[in-house]
Amino acid sequence: MVEGVLPLAEVRSVLFGHRLISLPGCAYGGIVAATDAARRLLAQEACRLADRLGVDALELRNRSLQRSDWPRSDLYVTFRKEITGDADANMKAIPRKQRAMVRKGIEAGLKSRLVDGLDEFYPIYATSVRNLGTPVFGKRFFATLIDEFRPMTEIAVISHGSQDIAAVMSFFFRDEVLPYYAGSVEAARTLKGNDFMYWDLMCRSAERGVRVFDYGRSKSGTGSFDFKKNWGFVPEPLSYEYYLVRAKQVPAVNPTNPKYRLFIDAWKRLPMPVANALGPFLARSLG
Repeated sequence: MVEGVLPLAEVRSVLFGHRLISLPGCAYGGIVAATDAARRLLAQEACRLADRLGVDALELRNRSLQRSDWPRSDLYVTFRKEITGDADANMKAIPRKQRAMVRKGIEAGLKSRLVDGLDEFYPIYATSVRNLGTPVFGKRFFATLIDEFRPMTEIAVISHGSQDIAAVMSFFFRDEVLPYYAGSVEAARTLKGNDFMYWDLMCRSAERGVRVFDYGRSKSGTGSFDFKKNWGFVPEPLSYEYYLVRAKQVPAVNPTNPKYRLFIDAWKRLPMPVANALGPFLARSLG
């Protein structure tokens, strides 16, 4: 009988170092175990594997503290909140100023539609992450996610008239929804497209029985952190814990690291065809 599991992936990059991660590309990871004995054995084996591979560090992306004796990063938080099947109650649970933003999006005549493929989603998402200075995952990556998790995956596109201004790929699991990949164009800012998009998803999710809206992780002190907090979501610290092998300190592979500032600023200025061509090769190394 299986008593525990620890998915790990080796990520190697000249720019971003050599790490063993559970799980790269995800906000949460770490050990899932039915017993303390299984948890200890999985951790021991992961450390042995990290030593054998000679990585800089083993990184476990836990939602809560697991190993108080390991160094950890407190950079990230997550935002999770219960919702109900009553749209009026969910609206009233949003702080007044944020409710006004949602209503502005509704009054602007924004519409949402669900799509089967990536043709509408990917250009919006790719433009959005380029504007943030981040390499984009390749289109094939998202196609694979859809193929593997099709019953649990949904893509919604927000439009104003004939213009698509925002899009989000969400994942459903049990009674939770996680809007994980989202992007918008400049016009969405004025039209409150992002506010409308998440409210629309919240309503649609509540109707299908979802009771936990998981806004996902953000870095403290960033715009996305403030946006999610404005919805009345309380930040919950994530405990990313590290077993150091070659590294002397916790790896800082994130946009707040000053060593990546010039790279980020340069990436924001790349033409979209160039960013989309180079991005997938770099994105797979970010972890």
